[in-house]
Formats: sequence, structure tokens, C-alpha cells
Amino acid sequence: MNIKRLIMITSLFACCCAGMAGSNKIDRKALVMRHNVTQTQIDKYSPLSVGNGRFCYTADITGMQTFPELYREGIPLSTMSEWGWHSFPNTENYQLSDVFKYVDAYDRKVPYPIGSSPGHEYLRANPHQTGLALIGLLKAEGKTLSEDELSEPRQQLNVWEGTLESRFKLSGSPVEITTLCHPDKDELAYRLQSPLFSEKKLGVRICFPFPSVAFGKEPAVWDVEDGHRSWIIRSGENDWVIKHQTDDFVYCCRIRTSVKAALRETSRHSYFLELLSDKDEFTLLVDFSTDENTLDTSDDYASAVRANKQAWETFWMSGGVVDLSESKDHRWKELERRIVLSQYLTAIQSRQQYPPQETGLTCNSWYGKFHLEMHWWHSVHFALWGRSAYLSNTLDWYDDILEVAKSYVATQGYKGVRWPKMIGPGGVEAPSGVGPLLVWQQPHPIFYAELLYRENPTQETLNRFGNLIDATAEFMYDYAHWDASRKCYVLGPPIISAREGNSGTFRENINPAFELAYWSWGLKKANDWRERMGRKRNADWDRMADQMAPWPVVNGIYVEAESVLEKDGGHPTQLAAYGFLPASAYLDKEVMRKTLRHVLDNWDWTETWGWDYPLIAMTAIRLNEPEWALEALLKNVQKNTYLPNGHNFQNEGLPLYLPGNGGLLTVVAMMCAGWDGCQEENPGFPKNGQWNVRWEGLKPAF
Repeated sequence: MNIKRLIMITSLFACCCAGMAGSNKIDRKALVMRHNVTQTQIDKYSPLSVGNGRFCYTADITGMQTFPELYREGIPLSTMSEWGWHSFPNTENYQLSDVFKYVDAYDRKVPYPIGSSPGHEYLRANPHQTGLALIGLLKAEGKTLSEDELSEPRQQLNVWEGTLESRFKLSGSPVEITTLCHPDKDELAYRLQSPLFSEKKLGVRICFPFPSVAFGKEPAVWDVEDGHRSWIIRSGENDWVIKHQTDDFVYCCRIRTSVKAALRETSRHSYFLELLSDKDEFTLLVDFSTDENTLDTSDDYASAVRANKQAWETFWMSGGVVDLSESKDHRWKELERRIVLSQYLTAIQSRQQYPPQETGLTCNSWYGKFHLEMHWWHSVHFALWGRSAYLSNTLDWYDDILEVAKSYVATQGYKGVRWPKMIGPGGVEAPSGVGPLLVWQQPHPIFYAELLYRENPTQETLNRFGNLIDATAEFMYDYAHWDASRKCYVLGPPIISAREGNSGTFRENINPAFELAYWSWGLKKANDWRERMGRKRNADWDRMADQMAPWPVVNGIYVEAESVLEKDGGHPTQLAAYGFLPASAYLDKEVMRKTLRHVLDNWDWTETWGWDYPLIAMTAIRLNEPEWALEALLKNVQKNTYLPNGHNFQNEGLPLYLPGNGGLLTVVAMMCAGWDGCQEENPGFPKNGQWNVRWEGLKPAF
């Protein structure tokens, strides 16, 4: 072969691969920074946040938490950490068994924590995540600022650097504040500049809250003085430590300034920081920790800035990136905005040691507890975007609670381990009329482990997850029931499907389509793991996987479950059987196509949730319907709203919803990199000449 021909072939190959394998010409910094968030007025639903994945601070238009009351009805201003969990004393010694009700499951009497006995609410609400502090501007003499004193605000979140720049005037005087979060510590770093500081007219207020046990957004209560303590344990000219205690929950806050200042208590749990210097500019560091000894590190503002900048540059320059800017379809910019801001938001909220709650570290939902079925939507995208370490971080916790989960399932009379739905760090199931009867989270750990094995196919990975997968599959096998008359395995009753719309009929529910598909997939994968580890396949698991009940079909379309025919609304989970999951022997693609079109044409979108839209898109692209995927992803309905700050708005009570952001990133990876066996370039985008999609660093799905 002559050299010219070789060069030509190589060039053609490079061109063909540019869309799939990515192009080196993507300017990542320019891409990210064109989606910097700029605000010029107070927007109660779009406060901006900085964080490191384990600690997060949400600020108002001042770059601090100066006007919390103006945001309380939208997204509240909070400072939250992964370790910020509190429980009120269990004076009545409530136990989960107090709320058990026994439900018939073929030859079993299975206890579920679904009762309404006195311990129900305590066990549901404890433990709960709590806010740590409010840190905002305050006028001298302890006077609060009013919105009327604020003028000419301009605030920008530099997404590339994870830094918030805020400029405004207070009563005509200029104020500039830079806000950022240290990447490795629960530390906030501020640079503040205004003549109001040297004139002793303005200072900083730091308040410590009482934990909220309410079912609501705000993780803290600010008008309770009794029942908790705040006191200064160390003070100097520019360095103080405050300890705060509620019951057994104790943490410390270290405050450091670059100039001489005074810190005084203005009321119980509230402190005022006032400069004693004649300088207009100073820096402020605020650190939080449950161990006061860890607060004695000798860093400064400049080192925090350097560390933050380096960490964010490393984040954006590694992993996946998608550039849509050369597209002609007018929808490209909004889709790209959602992609970039979703990466930022999941990075600052969801890199903790626990599965995140649905509102991350911004505010509370369901008392701050995390939902294990949602862990998939929060974290799977990390693996597909070349950031699998962030998924891996959360999986050690499954080992931590393994014995608790085994004990729970043993109480129910099953083998193996059953993963709960609504749960806190200790692994105890929260009572609920719905959650304890869900099972679609059960195969999730198998899915996560498989993703990590693909990334790192080593004996170390096998050893880390092998026993966990075995125990997970053992319950799955024990839970399903052989129907001798139908000669197939069935799921339920009792069961509540992933749709949750059939919660009132759980004693009769049977064979939800998605769960049937997931059971089959999960058991096959569990046996694959046994083979990789040099063990014999479990013949029972393979037999069950091959003999699950068929997916229910009514009027030519797949339906939620065999036993339930609901109205067209809620989670369209029947689509997940082919979308969330790859094709299986049970699948009829034309039936699924009709099902997908039925959902798009007939669904009640008011009853959906944010992850439903990427779910629909997953099915659409697997069926080679990319325009339908875009139709779903960008549908102009309330639950698919992405606010100026990038958050997925649901309703007044749930103003942000990270499963929507995570789901979006998952399906976008599939739209670009495809899935196992997919040969098409950018399969999620129409081939109509309107889309020019360039990407790097993405991985195919299963």
C-alpha cells in the first residue's frame, strides 16, 4: 500500500471516529464558560451554590446568605455537609418492629414497616440531615439588611472555576464578594471589599440552627433558642472557634480573617464579625468539622483559591464532554446548558460517601434521607462520563450496612440481603406505606458493580463486589415465586412497582414489566460474576432469569403491571424494560415502539417526575427514534423545567431534583457513545443535517 493511500485511509478513519470517539479540538474551557450563570436580580428559585461534592453552600444574590427569608419559599439558603445528621433522643425506645404489619406472600407471613403505630413518625423522621449555619452580611448594631437597600446587583457563577462573584450596592456603597469552597475540606473562602467595612457600618453574621424534623425543604429551624448550645471555645485577634451542640450532634466552626477583627455574640446562637482594621478589603475563611482538631490546619485564602481552581480544572479537563455548538437546530444551546450545569450540580452535591438525597446538599427532601432506587439516577452517569470514582465512593456504604440489611431480610424470612428504599446512614428502613414494598432498587448494586468492572476488570474489583452481588441475587431468587400453573416465575404479590401508582393495591399486584426485566438481567449478571471469580454458575438463578413471566401487554402496548391498569400518568416504567436495560429475549421492539408513542401522545405530564424524561429518551434512542428522544428531553412541561441555576424544578415543595440532572447526563452519554453492540455514530441525534455533535471521554451503556 502506497503512503498516499495510507494517509487517505487514516484521515477518513479519523473523520469517521471524530463524532464517536471525540475530537481533540474541543475547547473545554470555552464550552463550560459559555454557560456561566449570571443574575441581576433576586430569584428565589435560583440561588447559586459552591461545593466539593461532600459539602455545599447555597448563597443569595450577595454571594452570602444575607436574605434567607427571601428564598425560604423557593430554594432555601443552606450550608450542608455529608456528616450533618441529627437524631432526636428515642425516649420511647421505638423499634422498627413496632410498625410491622404482616402481609401474605404465598407461604410466608412477611412483616413490612407500613403500620401507623406511634413510632411511625419518629422512625421516619430520624435521623435527618440538618443545616450547619447561616453566613451573611449584617449592619452594625445587629441590624438586618432590607431588600430595599440593595441595588445594581450583578452576580456570576464561574462554572469552570466553581467560584461565585457578586457585585452590588448597599445604600449606594459598592460591595464586592468572591465566594468559593475548598475542594478537600468543609471550608468556605470569601474575599469581601467595601468601604462599609472600614467605616464599621457592615459586618458578617454567623448563626447556628436547631435541626428541623419537619417534612419540608428547610433543613434547619432559626427561631428556636432552647434545646441546643453555641459557645466560643477559642478566640484571638483574627481566629475563633465556635462549638455547637444539639443532643449528641456536635460540630465546630472555625472563623479566620486576614485582618484584625472582633467576634461577639449578639443573641443566642448568633455572632457578629466586625473589622477593627481601617481596610476596605479582607478575606474570610469558615471551616466546619465534627473534630475540632482537624480545624487547626494552617492554610489561607490564597491556598484555598489555588486548590479550588486546580480541582475544578482537573474535573473539567478529565472525563466526558459534549459540544453541540456547531449544530443548526436551535435546541442545541439549551440542551448543552443543561448538560454543563448538570455536571456542575452533581459534582458539588453527589460525590459523598453516602448515596445523595434527592435534593443533594442544597436542602431537604424526605427528611434528608436518601432513596436507594434513586441512587441509580444520581450516580450511574459518573461511570459513563469517565468519572467512575464518584460512583465508587458511594458503594463502600453498601458494605457498611450489609449486616443491618441482612438482619432486616432475615426478619422477613428471606435469604440474602434486601436493599431498602428510604434510608439514613445507619441502614435502617424508614416506615412508609410505599417504600418497603418497592423492589426495583434490588438489582442496582449489580448494575453499579458491572459498570466499575468494565472500567477496571481486575481481581480486586471482583473481590470487592463478588459477595455483595451473591447476597443481592440470593434475595432476588428467594423473593420470586414459581407459578406451577403458568410455568413461570412471578413477582408479587405483595409488590409496589417502580411507578408507585399502584400502592393501594399492593396485596394484589403482580408482575410489573420493568421489574421482570430487571430480575432477569440482574440474575444473569450475578452468574457472570460467579464465573469471573472461578465459581460455578448458580443453575437456579439462570433458570429463573430464563423463565420470568412475560411482560404484560394490553391493547398492543406494554403496561405497568399485569395486575394494574392505571390511567396514563406517573412514571412510565414499562419503558424502562428497554431503555434503562438492554434488549432481552422478552422484548418485542414493535410493541415497545407503540408503547413509547402512546406515552408521548397520551401521558399526563403533571403526574411525572424529572427522571421520567431521560427514561423516555433512553427507550427512544434504543428504538432508533432520536427525534422522539429530543422531544422527551426538551418537553416544555413543569416537571422538566431546568432553572437558570441548572436545577430540575418539580414543584413548590420540591424545587430541585437531582435525579433529573443525573438522568439527563446518563441518556446524553447514550445519545453520543451508544451502548454495547450499537454501531451507529451519535445514535441519539437525528441525521437531518441539523446536529453536529462532538464529544470526548464518554463510555457506552450496557
